[in-house]
Amino acid sequence: MVPELVDGVLPAGEHSATFAELEDMFGWTSYRSDLIEGFKRGVESLVAGGCRNVWLDGSFATSKEVPGDFDACWDTAGVDLTAIDPVLLDVSNGREAQKRKYGGEFMPNIVERGSGMFFVEFFQKDRNGNAKGILHFRIEDQ
Repeated sequence: MVPELVDGVLPAGEHSATFAELEDMFGWTSYRSDLIEGFKRGVESLVAGGCRNVWLDGSFATSKEVPGDFDACWDTAGVDLTAIDPVLLDVSNGREAQKRKYGGEFMPNIVERGSGMFFVEFFQKDRNGNAKGILHFRIEDQ
């Protein structure tokens, strides 16, 4: 269950979500609905490679009326990288190909260089280091 936003952001922690909940809570404009569809297409490709967990963050998971995009990270355990869309592995030009195709960015849940934290942990801090929430999509829950 996705909790209500507090001061425009999710409360601290990982919050299990379904695509239906995502659409209900964050799909209030056609632009946001388009971002959700792009996120779902990217997740479908990851699932085809065996991915079981994806986390969603960024300005999309806030009350921001027009978010720039979404940020997602995915569990690499057991994923056949040859079975997923190669665009999801393209990190060149600031992941521009991912943004063009899906509307947002998908990072494997590896260590984020600047912080030394895995992306799933890095996503749970705002730019000032304050705790915030993220959405967790377990594929078997969809």
